[in-house]
Amino acid sequence: MLLVERQLRAGELACPSYRAVLAPWGHGRPREVSGDLGTRLFVRPRRSRCSDCQVTHMLLPEAVWPRRADAAEVIGTGLEIAALGIGHRRVAAHLGRAEGTVRGWIRRFRERSENVRRYFTVTLVALADDPVMPDPSGTALADAVSAVAAAHQAAATKWAHVNTVSRWEFAGRVIDGRILTCTSSGI
Repeated sequence: MLLVERQLRAGELACPSYRAVLAPWGHGRPREVSGDLGTRLFVRPRRSRCSDCQVTHMLLPEAVWPRRADAAEVIGTGLEIAALGIGHRRVAAHLGRAEGTVRGWIRRFRERSENVRRYFTVTLVALADDPVMPDPSGTALADAVSAVAAAHQAAATKWAHVNTVSRWEFAGRVIDGRILTCTSSGI
C-alpha cells in the first residue's frame, strides 16, 4: 500500500482549507499521463473528502500536476529549455509534444514566474544553512527555473531522499502541483 493510502486510512492527512481530517472517498477516473522518453503513466487518483467542509480532494502522485496530460518532469524539462531562450516550437519538437500545449505551459509559467521565483527563493533560504542565491539570468522565466533548481538542491542536501524525485516533482509537491495554476496574488 502506498504511503499516502496508509496516511489517508490512518487519518493523518488534513484538508488544505479547514485542516480537518481527510477520509477515503473512492477514486477518480483512470487517466494516462505522458512521461519522459515516450513512456506512459497510468494513474487512478485517490479521492478524499474533508470531514468538516465535505469538499472532495484528488490526491495525485508527485509525477502528475493537476489538469495536465504530461508528467511534471516533461513539463519542467520544457520550461528549462524555454528558460534558455528557445521558442515553444523548438521545445515542442524536442519533447515530441503539440506546439499549442507547450506554448500554453510556457505562457502560464511566464505569467506566474515572479511568484514562483519568490516562493522558491524563500524555500531555498529556509532550507539551506548558507544559501547561495541564483544569479539573475535576464528573464523572469529563467529566474524562476533557477530558483526551483536551487531550492531542490538545498532540499536534497538537507534530506538525501529528495534526490529520488526530480526537481519538478519536488516543486509540485512543495506547492501542491500549482506551478502552472498559481494566482497572481501568490502561490
